[in-house]
Amino acid sequence: MSSDEEAPPGVDSRTPSMARMYDYALGGKDNFAADRAAVEKLFGMSPENRFVPLANRRFLGRAVKYVARQGVTQFVDLGAGLPSQGNVHEVAKQVRSDARVVYVDHDPVVAIHARVLLASDDPTVAVVQEDVRRPETILAHPEVERLIDFAEPVCVLFVSVLHGITEAEDPARIVREFAERMAPGSYLILSHLTREGHPEDLVRKKEEVFAKSATPFSYRSRDEILRYFDGFDLVEPGLTTVTEWRADEVELGLEAAGAWWLGGVGHKPS
Repeated sequence: MSSDEEAPPGVDSRTPSMARMYDYALGGKDNFAADRAAVEKLFGMSPENRFVPLANRRFLGRAVKYVARQGVTQFVDLGAGLPSQGNVHEVAKQVRSDARVVYVDHDPVVAIHARVLLASDDPTVAVVQEDVRRPETILAHPEVERLIDFAEPVCVLFVSVLHGITEAEDPARIVREFAERMAPGSYLILSHLTREGHPEDLVRKKEEVFAKSATPFSYRSRDEILRYFDGFDLVEPGLTTVTEWRADEVELGLEAAGAWWLGGVGHKPS
């Protein structure tokens, strides 16, 4: 997308979108002027902001690879965003060639581009346009039912998603509804923006930027994020910054950026 005039029918190009902002921050091209302006404003607040999405993306890759190595072959990526480097199916299939992946996002731009970019004859990858706030609709979707057997271990991902859910929309309930369907031996991968350890005035300024987007963000505390793992055993090293989670070494520039995110992997016990 090189200009707002290229927006698909029914897509609001004037209001920043979380998925498109994330795409721009990762160097993608599937975004509009409003998305770029919002991201540049965040970049201007603190230097490490430029590396925040990359730090989170690196965590996603390590977490998916870990879960695939435990033998899990089913993945549901909620709020998947626009395809980028190191997509879930690409990482999982490096470990398990029989991996099956469903991407879920409510943004129509995401659905359009994901279907184009992920188009192939591979029947083990699907894109579903649904809202994470409606777990029952996602769980009953024909593509989810075709690819995912919840009677067997499955990995559900909430990576960079729940901070876009307000308390009134009850993010803990959303996670719980998926968790209740997940068989013992399943995994939960989750990352979330945190206010922990950061100046409140800076957190507030960032929240004000997101408040003008289609998906306002809520930065939450460590304890608030931990509650999403109720019913799961946290895999070592537990809930950490995304750059600390099972990283052999931290890339230059990512350590400070990763401190804005907490991430972890939960295992559902037998």
